[in-house]
Amino acid sequence: MATTHRSSFSHQIGRIPIRHLSPVQPENRWPSTAFVGEVVPFAATVFREGHDLLGAELVLAAPDGTVGRHSMSIGAPGTDRWHAEVQLEQPGDWTWHVEAFTDDWATWLHAATVKIAAGVDVELMLIAGAQLLERAITDAGATPAAAVLTEAREAMRTMTLTPSARLAVATDARLAAALAEHRPLSLRTASEQLVLRVERTRAAVGSWYEFFPRSEGAKKKRDGSWQSGTFATAAKRLPAVAAMGFDVLYLPPIHPIGRVNRKGSNNTLTPGPHDPGSPWAIGSTEGGHEAVHPDLGTVDDFEAFVTAAAQNGLEIAIDLALQCAPDHPWVAEHPEWFTTLPDGSIQYAENPPKKYQDIYPLNFDNDFEGLSREVLKLVLLWIDRGVRIFRVDNPHTKPLHFWEWLLEHVRRVHPDIVFLAEAFTRPAMMQSLGAVGFQQSYTYFTWRNTKRELEQYLTELSHETSAFLRPNLFVNTPDILTEYLQFGGVPAYKIRAAIAATASPTWGVYSGYELIENIARPDSEENIDNEKYEYKPRDWAAAAKAGTTIAPYLTTLNTIRSRHPALRQLRNLTVHASDDEAILVYSKVLPGRFVRSGRTDGIIVVANVDPHSARETTVHLDLAALGLEPGSTFDVKDLITGERYRWGSDNYVRLDAFVQPVHILRIDYPKGM
Repeated sequence: MATTHRSSFSHQIGRIPIRHLSPVQPENRWPSTAFVGEVVPFAATVFREGHDLLGAELVLAAPDGTVGRHSMSIGAPGTDRWHAEVQLEQPGDWTWHVEAFTDDWATWLHAATVKIAAGVDVELMLIAGAQLLERAITDAGATPAAAVLTEAREAMRTMTLTPSARLAVATDARLAAALAEHRPLSLRTASEQLVLRVERTRAAVGSWYEFFPRSEGAKKKRDGSWQSGTFATAAKRLPAVAAMGFDVLYLPPIHPIGRVNRKGSNNTLTPGPHDPGSPWAIGSTEGGHEAVHPDLGTVDDFEAFVTAAAQNGLEIAIDLALQCAPDHPWVAEHPEWFTTLPDGSIQYAENPPKKYQDIYPLNFDNDFEGLSREVLKLVLLWIDRGVRIFRVDNPHTKPLHFWEWLLEHVRRVHPDIVFLAEAFTRPAMMQSLGAVGFQQSYTYFTWRNTKRELEQYLTELSHETSAFLRPNLFVNTPDILTEYLQFGGVPAYKIRAAIAATASPTWGVYSGYELIENIARPDSEENIDNEKYEYKPRDWAAAAKAGTTIAPYLTTLNTIRSRHPALRQLRNLTVHASDDEAILVYSKVLPGRFVRSGRTDGIIVVANVDPHSARETTVHLDLAALGLEPGSTFDVKDLITGERYRWGSDNYVRLDAFVQPVHILRIDYPKGM
């Protein structure tokens, strides 16, 4: 006699399989992220055996407990991929899942239409349809829809009518409306539940401007020494930064600077008596990361600067640089927080071939808990002083599990804090920093300059990694002056700014970009006379008078961003084609249902990425991606020049890098779109 052995078994799939949910982080270790106002594309693969027709719904629970259901639509035929887009307006942790079901009515209607037309199983199909309506009537109860459903059921049972007339009842508009709320469904299956963390809008949307406060108002004395700029003199620059449309002002480290191994001009090892040193060499006898450099003012002066910035519509971001000068107080108080070499000396920082003798990196492995808690204390201190944004210097040189710990501790107390990772490093680390909680990241954008490079990278940022990595497309930094900028002149500066400002919700410039400061130190990608090592006061008024600034161009870009919500989205970028290897084309579209005005907002960017030439070509647009019907023609307006054109799917363009290197075209959609 055979014996049946029963073993424990847990299904990993539901009655109707629901797989490959999106957005989700790889491995689903941490929540995927979005921001307030973002239109999030949700998707899942839904299928089942046989030929029955399916349906799917997205079920979203907001942080306040409100639950919404959103119908999902099937995508490309044969992919079994279902989609829904939802704009999220409430910060906090949302939970969501997908529910799939067999659409018994749609399955029956499809089969009945085919069979009755062929004279196959006619009466059987009509009886089955009436039975489905019985289920709908029961579900409708005493609602007005019940009468419509009952009338349709009786008509379908009336044998004095022809089969085609009885079937026609099934497609009546009134019945369709009644079935929208009381549709016969079966085998409803729920996916696993996921978390989507929605953060404040500034976590993903902003125009950043970087300046050194010590340079703003700095004056050289007759004896060769300098009078440093202060928070008070730097505050005089705030209205001009705001007038250009920037809304975040980033300050390099504002702490005391070490004197031991201080660097001189252009990173030399022989500083002069008046060289101020690099702000990233933090700490001296005057204090460490908790202190303000006395040349800049006091903590009270800093807080007044933060207030003045807010009055100009600017948020202040400060640098969180976890490293120390040799004379930082931590070196004597906590030598275990550093790496000691066999000769007893402390290891200084290196990024071959660069050497930073004025900086000691921290070592978290000797006292992880002690050092971590000290950093948390510092972050909370600066939050108390009014800071809500931290640009983190070289986070990839610290353990990932430290950042996971720190960012979660800060988030629990201050969920509005934004951390930007300055991580020019390998993809695995860069992406993982975003995964564990960094709200933004620097990217490889500065080194992606050709059409093909930009097409691939912008697609990656907007679609492949957008569930956890938000790009901040800085066009330059004190450390980065690419060959493209060194040799491309004004056209290169305009091209890079236009792409950065339109391709990502967040972009940034380092002060001096508008003056086309493009002379590099020999054999490097750094500005000569680098501001990291010296004061660099700039005569903004003289540049404006002489017309040697592109500040008006940057202002125009930020104005366009402020007026077009499509540009303040991350995941809506579509690359289009052109016949020229230097003409980059992409669009960003936001459907009218997500725009306060109710009108669809669409922007097409056409950029000549060769700063040395004029190019003529044809661009080919995917009209469906623009929300337009095949064969449509439509009006566009160039938001840089004001010129108007009539466009369609294929369009001639001519872009002279020296005259107009970039079109930023607003699509004038027909009313009702």
